[in-house]
Amino acid sequence: MRRETRVTPSSRTRRSSREWFLAGVLFTLATGVATMALLGPLALGWVDYHVVDDVENQVVGGDLAAVALVAPTCALAGALVLRGHRAGPVLALAPTAFVMYLYTQLAIGGEFAAVSGNSERAFPLMLALFWLAGAGFVLAWRAVDAAALPEPRDALRRSIGGALLLVAVFLTVGLHLRGVVDVLDGAPNGVEYTQGPTVFWVVKWMDLGLVVPLTLVTAVGVLRRAAWSRLLVYAVVGWAALLGTAVAAMALVMVTNDDPAASPLLAGGFVGFAVVFLALAGWLFRLLRDQTWPAGAGGHPPR
Repeated sequence: MRRETRVTPSSRTRRSSREWFLAGVLFTLATGVATMALLGPLALGWVDYHVVDDVENQVVGGDLAAVALVAPTCALAGALVLRGHRAGPVLALAPTAFVMYLYTQLAIGGEFAAVSGNSERAFPLMLALFWLAGAGFVLAWRAVDAAALPEPRDALRRSIGGALLLVAVFLTVGLHLRGVVDVLDGAPNGVEYTQGPTVFWVVKWMDLGLVVPLTLVTAVGVLRRAAWSRLLVYAVVGWAALLGTAVAAMALVMVTNDDPAASPLLAGGFVGFAVVFLALAGWLFRLLRDQTWPAGAGGHPPR
């Protein structure tokens, strides 16, 4: 006989409370991200980061992506969570991870002793957004029954694995290695380092220490159909789509403003990177069109 899963009123209440709390975190995060971006050099200029003008172009590009894509993605994930759609918490993983990545760099990446600014006054807001993003990521991860997620078909699986491997190689060899070697050589002359050494090292540390290993691990997991990578691939591909869009926006702003560190060729490459991962994310998340959750640990009861 088939065992029938009973959902008691108390478990319904607890589940509903978790959904409301996660949705509240996501809506608050969406509002906070948009507010923080508009307070900076993108719009009002009330938050003045301790960076030179050339690095500020990157801040503007990142803020533009935050307003146009990251905040709306948070809000969409929150709305899906309230509807009980299984894509909600899965979608929430990407913007929450991105916010933690972005605001770590904005909070500690300035040249505080050498360049004037007042961004330290916004430290409490950035810290609050970091906390909210961390809480949202953990809540969203715990809300998903990874075993019930649809597994990508071979074509999508190979496309994602190959794209992630290429990203890891590009970040290491194409983007960061030359700058690091230039500095380690003892007489650095790269504009990126000489104008913003703190930002330089923060970005290198996060990309080479976190992003590259994570993309490599995820690529291996998805190519080998590892069970532990089933939820991780949604988080990493979604996050890469947001990051790619932000980096493309930064590169385009730099080219538009004649930044000495700008490269039209590199900007074109970043735009291509963004388009590829946005397409892969759309392809992957289409697997979640069915909103029915199976009953079980971390899942919603059947509706």
